Amino acid sequence: MNVCIIGLGLLGGSTALGMKTAMKDLRIIGVESSRKHAAQALSFGIVNKVLPLEEGIREAHVIVLATPVNVILELLPQVLDQVTHKQTVIDLGSTKEQICQQVASHPNRKRFVAGHPIAGTEHSGPEAAFAALLPGKQMIICNKDASAIDALETTLNIFKTALNMRISYMDATAHDRHIAYVSHLSHITSFALSNTVLEKEKDELSIFQMAGSGFSSTVRLAKSSPDMWAPIFTQNTKNISAALATYIKNLEHFKAILDQQDEAQSHEWMEKANDIRRILLGIGQ
Repeated sequence: MNVCIIGLGLLGGSTALGMKTAMKDLRIIGVESSRKHAAQALSFGIVNKVLPLEEGIREAHVIVLATPVNVILELLPQVLDQVTHKQTVIDLGSTKEQICQQVASHPNRKRFVAGHPIAGTEHSGPEAAFAALLPGKQMIICNKDASAIDALETTLNIFKTALNMRISYMDATAHDRHIAYVSHLSHITSFALSNTVLEKEKDELSIFQMAGSGFSSTVRLAKSSPDMWAPIFTQNTKNISAALATYIKNLEHFKAILDQQDEAQSHEWMEKANDIRRILLGIGQ
């Protein structure tokens, strides 16, 4: 099978390496706008060759879009313009509603499967890619009824059978609403904390000498690529804004508790938050 992966960064590169590890007789064709990333992907053995978009599509049985979501929005209609009824197109974007709307009336819509693997790190580029990123993780497929049965089967053969991912199905609109809270908001929180501390660091250089593992783990996501995350925030603005409003309300509530030095309420507020442990354990089972 020939697989064309468009975008050879962390996600695209890891998908390629994971598939190469799990699948035999596989040829990975890369499409990459960055010459540096294209050269790295070749030297690291992520892809067998790099081709221009049209040639990559023409040679592939499966086309995977692993670019930032604004690029997916632009490229997906162009890709669907060129595919046949025997090819499958899969996107791996973190937003789904606008992407699905963009091609809802496209004549080749059934060849497209809208996917979102819940996996990643704060690192980017081909050098960050590794084969173990996706196996065992969650893969959400949105609006599956809009995809052809054989296209879905191809997608499941790759991500469920070969990569051993857990598959769930969701409406694209619901996906974007939920992901705003459990993924996008956590990144914004990390960026905000990092900027807050960086502003204070101008006056107190010793602040980073006091930073422990809690700080490091909380700001880890602030090292994520703005090229990837700025378009995500733009595409999911409505849901992220609602999530932020709730989050800010919680912060203001705790600030009021703190200003009143109400330790009992502070304890109760944190104890309530501890319940997230039970929910996360349930998800992991």
